[in-house]
Amino acid sequence: MSEILEVEQQSWTDSQSTEQESFLRSLDPRARVVASVIFSVTVVSLNNLAVLTVALFFAIALMMSARMPASKTLKRMAAMDGFIIFMLVMLPFTMKGEAMFHVFGFAASWEGLWKAIAIALKANAAVLSLMALVGSMESVTFGHALHRLKVPTNLVHLLLFTVRYIEVLHEEYQRLRNAMKTRGFRPRNSWHTYQSFGYLIGMMLVRALERSERILKAMKCRGFAGHIPMLNDFQFQTRDLFFILFFAGVLVSLVLLEVFNALSY
Repeated sequence: MSEILEVEQQSWTDSQSTEQESFLRSLDPRARVVASVIFSVTVVSLNNLAVLTVALFFAIALMMSARMPASKTLKRMAAMDGFIIFMLVMLPFTMKGEAMFHVFGFAASWEGLWKAIAIALKANAAVLSLMALVGSMESVTFGHALHRLKVPTNLVHLLLFTVRYIEVLHEEYQRLRNAMKTRGFRPRNSWHTYQSFGYLIGMMLVRALERSERILKAMKCRGFAGHIPMLNDFQFQTRDLFFILFFAGVLVSLVLLEVFNALSY
């Protein structure tokens, strides 16, 4: 759990010195958010492997333009791929088609293999683009961009509060784990271990609720009236227009390639 919290804390920025010099960081955050969503939707709608490969290389180019550290990015991509690798391995055995080989009497089809490769390309291209366009953005800036894009205020507040207090939850978790260790607790495959972790989760929920009540009272004392003032006033500039036109041209090219390949067959 602590590893997940640490990844979340560092998921927004990797290297301030490199990001400040990157072109993508200078763009309007609203344009970056919209571009990432449209690119993901477009990639998911594609099916041709060659076109998906081009989309993946474009996403890699975005990552390089954002100057994201390659090692950390690859680790996060590996963590994402770990969730779908089981499905990718099993898909050739669950789709009907021409058999490649047999394992214990179960046939693995070529159609399933191509489908698994297409899913892997789509997932990696979409995630890389999100990490380059949105993941390199500061969390507060991202929240303000969502607010300017008319995302429901409650969702924006939930995002900002989550980013702000995730470190507090991490510290609370560490205190409770240290308390368990000082009492001689060692996790094992036993009912006592499962029960202890259940109590740990319960105590974190109780303490989080108590802390949220204290935070709400403190905010009301400071004049909180149900909304957080958004101070960032973004300005749409010429470079943002060029970026949108270039990005739209890439997306249109991908769709045209998909249509051309479909008609050629």
